[in-house]
Amino acid sequence: MTRPSMPSQYPESTFDNPGPAPLGKDLLDELISAGIDFDVSDRGRADHGRDWWPLSIQSVARGEVPHWPGAVVRPTSTREVSTVLELASRHLIAVTPQGGRSGVLGGAVAPDGTIALDLTGLSRILSVDQVAGTVRVEAGVFGPELESHVQRLGWTVGHFPQSFDLATVGGWIACRGAGQFSNRYGKIEDIVRSLTVVLASGDVINVGGNGPRRAVGPDLAQLFVGSEGALGVITEATLVMHPKANFEERAVYRFTDFDEGLRACRSILQRDAHPAVLRLYDDVESERNFSIKGCALVVLDEGDELLVRATMAIVADECSAATDLGPNAVQTWLDHRNDVSALSPLWQNGFVVDTIEASGSWSVLDSMHRDVTEALRSIPEMLVVSTHQSHAYLDGACLYFTFAGRPTSDSTGFYREAWNRASEVIITKGADLSHHHGIGRNRARFVAGALASAFPLLDTIKSLLDPHNIMNPGVLGLGGAPW
Repeated sequence: MTRPSMPSQYPESTFDNPGPAPLGKDLLDELISAGIDFDVSDRGRADHGRDWWPLSIQSVARGEVPHWPGAVVRPTSTREVSTVLELASRHLIAVTPQGGRSGVLGGAVAPDGTIALDLTGLSRILSVDQVAGTVRVEAGVFGPELESHVQRLGWTVGHFPQSFDLATVGGWIACRGAGQFSNRYGKIEDIVRSLTVVLASGDVINVGGNGPRRAVGPDLAQLFVGSEGALGVITEATLVMHPKANFEERAVYRFTDFDEGLRACRSILQRDAHPAVLRLYDDVESERNFSIKGCALVVLDEGDELLVRATMAIVADECSAATDLGPNAVQTWLDHRNDVSALSPLWQNGFVVDTIEASGSWSVLDSMHRDVTEALRSIPEMLVVSTHQSHAYLDGACLYFTFAGRPTSDSTGFYREAWNRASEVIITKGADLSHHHGIGRNRARFVAGALASAFPLLDTIKSLLDPHNIMNPGVLGLGGAPW
């Protein structure tokens, strides 16, 4: 498979002068002896000093390299990952695991002088159990490759994040991702059955079970789901599959205001209807995305016909007071749901644009929507703030805020202030700091406040598993100064 490209390319002038020196000769010689591929070219290292974090996009547009890792190391097996981490631990060189680098919070940015551990060489689909409905896969497999393989056999993993074309299985798991059809198929933590993980010492462990559930102490696989490379490197995973859908229904409804739409979504979920897609857009995003006045609720369900018809009947019942617009806007959403092509040009033209997702209980969503929106709009030179509900549950939902401004100076300060104000409201409301984008480096400064009394426990686990602090220091607010 052709590797996805990054959002923008460095100007040629970026490499007129040589970059900082790469890793020392002793470690590189040991990699050569172990037969492990690596790249110390300026272009290779510069490319792996960034991800889809908007600040990386801004730096690249200016011809600035955000970070210069000491080497890009490309293992092709769990054994080679183990060797790299054992060497890194012995030489006290930090390691940043990387897949497609599609994260938007800097979690896959390899800092200066470190090892950028490119895991896309772990690209095999190892086995499919068509009786149990599971697939064993290496961490560097990209979403389209995995889904194409299992769909040919009549299955789907059902994990379709916006970064589907850009992200790897290991990245899905490491950032605790959620797909756009997850109301039906589950989030990644629901899909994972077991993991192979390499610890900082180079030790290889297998966590999780061989079946759907077990009660043998805490589920240690979940310790690494969302760990962002700070506790170990995920190299293999067993994922549960679903039969490929043979039936689908679509609908779009218009509500007069966002809160009314939220109440309908809550009623749908609390009647135990779980349509694969249930996305509510405020008036700004409804007009921008669908040319719809009001607040559009986009609904799609797929699967067994009897189940889908029952689910969509409940949706129609709970939306009876709204205007039924027919299904056409669903296709518009499907056609454009993964299109992020506008992001890089906006930053290159002086706009500051980003998204902030957070989840909360139904009891706080109305006020969280209002207060986060007001906090962002109060920032001087902010142009627009909008919201949609992306994922819904029995007890709450995820709100996804988009902001755009055009500061006349200090775009980084503007960006940081937007995140500070929104995150303060989210934490004060008792909501959860992130729903599916994770923490990375951008949110690291908020984690201690968000986890409160539980943060020292996370810090202790980090110290036990990574005593030399080589595993992606700085993410999750652990082992490094937050950005």
